[in-house]
Amino acid sequence: MIFEDLPTTPTSEELIDKAFSRAARAGKAKGGLEAQQSMLQTAANIISDNLENVVTAWPDFEYDAHPFYYELADAIVDVDRLRQSLSEVMWASRKAREIHEEYQPRLRKTDVDTARKHRKQAFARLADIVEQIDDELLYINESRNDLRDLPDIDPDAPTIVVAGYPNVGKSSLVNDVTSARGETASYPFTTKGIGLGHFERDHIRYQIVDTPGLLDRPPADRNEIESQAVSAIEHLADCMLVMVDPTGECGYPIGSQLELRDSIVAQFEDVPVFTVANKADRFDADELDEAAAADHAMSVETGENVETVLEAAVEAIDYEPELPFDG
Repeated sequence: MIFEDLPTTPTSEELIDKAFSRAARAGKAKGGLEAQQSMLQTAANIISDNLENVVTAWPDFEYDAHPFYYELADAIVDVDRLRQSLSEVMWASRKAREIHEEYQPRLRKTDVDTARKHRKQAFARLADIVEQIDDELLYINESRNDLRDLPDIDPDAPTIVVAGYPNVGKSSLVNDVTSARGETASYPFTTKGIGLGHFERDHIRYQIVDTPGLLDRPPADRNEIESQAVSAIEHLADCMLVMVDPTGECGYPIGSQLELRDSIVAQFEDVPVFTVANKADRFDADELDEAAAADHAMSVETGENVETVLEAAVEAIDYEPELPFDG
């Protein structure tokens, strides 16, 4: 996951302390003019390199980030503001090098006292540059903390997204069809953990995702952040399974469940969507078409037709792995 290994961003105070304390040690190892030159070079290099590393640790959102992760990130943090903050930090990195290049010649052909005076002036300007981007450094680190714990979903893997009202059996399905118990991880904009599982067909690994708090209620009930998160999932889904409960045991009438299904079909118009009636062991299959207008009926509890539903999803995705080019 592209945000997982982002390093902690130092505060302006931490960076200044680090640069100047290292510079002091470098100066003690030498004497005279050489000490002043070494102190300036050390401080400027640490500031410039650390600030540059802050920027280069982040992916280029325009070129490196998959649209899924781009929109997901933008739902959690303000990507435009983050990019501006990174730009300001890179400006400060270049400015630190310019200050070094401006003052270093002044420390070569002069007396020690004058060189010390110039070095102190350079230190003051370096500190001022870093302090100017204090807010940017704080925002970058806050963004890093918000993004680094996102679930490790592979946006390039063939993916089935399970949707539907609460208590229709979505998480039970995810857990049932995966080789191990489905992973659960939290998004900042959901009240419950995202269910994520994997299964294999013909040596291809498929992801199956349940998104409680996002696709389990009508669009009108979602806030702006949640709506944007759903837009991100549009880039992720290769097939949608909208689960309904014709028995009404979930606590929602079938009419409301089908209205949610219709809204999902409208939003995911370029994705195959199957309506799957769960709890087939508790209703009359002969009445299914009229009651639920479902493509498939199954029972996660008994296992009835679960494999049939999965096979239909796999067939609809029709995933073909990229083969290495053999010229």
